[in-house]
Order: sequence, then C-alpha cells, then structure tokens
Amino acid sequence: MLIRVTTDNGLVGYAPGPAHERAAREIRDTIRPFLVGKDPRQWAAFAFKGELEIFKTYCAVEIAVMDLAAKAAGCPLSELIGGRKRDRIKLYGSAGMYMPPARFAEEAAAIAALGFTAYKMRPALGPEQDVETVARMRAATGPKFGLMIDAHSWWRMGDKSFSYDTVVETARAIAQYNPTWLEEPLPPDDHDGYRKLRAARIVPIATGEHEHDEAGFADLMETNATDYVQMDVCCQGGFAMGRRVFERVAKKKLRFAFHSWGTDLEVLAAAHLGVCWPAEVVEWLEYPCYANHGKPGMYPFPLAEEILREPLQIENGDLLVPKGPGLGVEIDERVLEKYPFIPGPWSFFKIDSPPETVAVTGDHSVKWVETEKK
Repeated sequence: MLIRVTTDNGLVGYAPGPAHERAAREIRDTIRPFLVGKDPRQWAAFAFKGELEIFKTYCAVEIAVMDLAAKAAGCPLSELIGGRKRDRIKLYGSAGMYMPPARFAEEAAAIAALGFTAYKMRPALGPEQDVETVARMRAATGPKFGLMIDAHSWWRMGDKSFSYDTVVETARAIAQYNPTWLEEPLPPDDHDGYRKLRAARIVPIATGEHEHDEAGFADLMETNATDYVQMDVCCQGGFAMGRRVFERVAKKKLRFAFHSWGTDLEVLAAAHLGVCWPAEVVEWLEYPCYANHGKPGMYPFPLAEEILREPLQIENGDLLVPKGPGLGVEIDERVLEKYPFIPGPWSFFKIDSPPETVAVTGDHSVKWVETEKK
C-alpha cells in the first residue's frame, strides 16, 4: 500500500501502509474524514482513537502526516521523531524460499556478493534437509557471514509441523553453524514455548513480527522469551509504539531487528526511526531481495524499486539514510497506473497433509484464511 496525504499548500506526504483491503476501507471511511481540515504540523496532538486494528492503520497513515510535517519544517523525518544518532543502519538481505539445499547456498553466496553482511532464508524441507541447507550456506559464505533462519513454516505444515522436541533437535543441529538467530520456530502466540526454548540457550531466538499489541511485546521481553525483538512499524503500531518497544529492548539489554517486507519505501520509513537509536539497540533492518533485472533474490517485484525515483543508497551492506526533508526521497507516482490495485486474496498456499488451501489476504500480520478443505 502507498499512502498519500496532500495539503492545500501543495505539500504531499507519503508512507507505506498495511497491504490489505480492510486497511484501505479504514483509511477511506474513517481516517481520511478525521484528518481533513487539520494542520499536519500539529500531528502529535491529533489524538486519534479507535479499536486496535484501525489504530494500527492510523499509525501507518501518521507516518505520511509526519513526512508532511518534516517537509514543512525543512528537516529529515528522523529529526522530527527524536533526532538521528547515526546516518546508516545495517541491512540483511532477505530472500530464500522454496528451494533445495544447494540453491539456498547459491543464493546466500550471491547475496553476500552484493555486499550484504547477512542473509535470511525460510526453511521448510524437513529437519534433515533444513540442517543440510544451513551447512551448505555456511560453507558457501564463510564463517563470519550472518545467517538468519526464519522458521515460521515449521508450525504451518499441517500434520508435518515440527513438534517442540523436533524444534529443539533441529536447533541443536544447526547451532554448530553459528546462525545469527532462529526466527519464529514455534507458533508466535506460544510465549511459554519461547521462554523454554530460549532458556535452553541453543541458538539466539528472534520473534515479534506477529505480536498483536504492545502487551505481547512486553511479555516477550519481560519474561525472557527472546534475544532479538522484531516489529514492523508500518503495520504493527507505528513510530510511537516502536520507540516504546526500543526503550524496553534497551532496558533488557536485548537487540532489535526490523521486519520490513514490501517496497523500498517501507525499508526507508523504518530506517528513519531506527537511526534515532544506537546500533547496540536497533541492530538490523530487513531488506527484501527481489529477482528484479537479473539480480539474485526470490520472486520478481519491480514495484519495490520503481516506487522511488532514485534508488536507495546502500554502502557495504548499510543503508545510508537520506538527509533531505521528510523521508528524503521522491515517489514516482507513475507506479499507480502501472500497477493498478487487484482485489485479494493474492497468494494461496497448499498444505499436503491434511489437504488444505489457505489464502493470504494481506501482509504478514493478517492471519491466514482457510479457503478449501478436503
């Protein structure tokens, strides 16, 4: 989703938003009428109220309003929301889907060759082949390259889903390859399981991108359920909640890693918030690697890059955060006509056993919907 907010003096603010139809209706029917007539420079006093899900959508729209306010003030968005402590943030190249072990290793090496210092993949081949995959990736990238294992499919495989004991066994096997973290190896609501798994100190654990509210994040941190806290500020609560999460992360001496799954605009919006904190707190920013123009990555998604008139500046695996007013980039609105809206659902996943088809009607934070069962 591309959110656009305009003013009567010609300024335009942009933000990435949660990519589902419900959010579009909320913006059109509730949030837009709330904002019309207000001065965006007073954004901090708007006091929008609503149920949790619509409030999350408002927080995404608020980023566009803040982009406007920063442009009006002639400063970068990061200066408006707390002041940047650095000008760059570390990226990890995120891809790795639905391939045999050898292909994962090839892609990991290709992502490293692009200059990234870490690569994230998604295993779902079963314990033995998943361990083989990690071993091959480590051999292909060397001992110092970061490897993130996003195991969210382990609990989405029907009756082949990994049990807790299988997760532990597999984690012990991959630990010898020194992964940066093991992400969501258990259902995200199973905080008890995460506490138990982290207490075993097998590998660093990452989770958080499916938390529904701030209380969930607090429970993860206060009860020692994770090493890396993850959040998508564009669809889980916005900048204000992100800052509060960072404060807890710093207090508990944990690390934060952004979930960022969409266009380069989403990556950039998160970066403006991330550089307001030291790298010891906000360490990583996810950069989705798409197979555009012959580059290594997963499926092609040209809109991800074409949404910006100029490409993001990436140097030695770090994103250099622009210093221009607002988000510091120009949006290419030609993408609105080139890629018209298509009603969802957009993705279907088939589970072999038991036979089942589920649909994804929006971004990662929207639960999968059963569409067919035999």
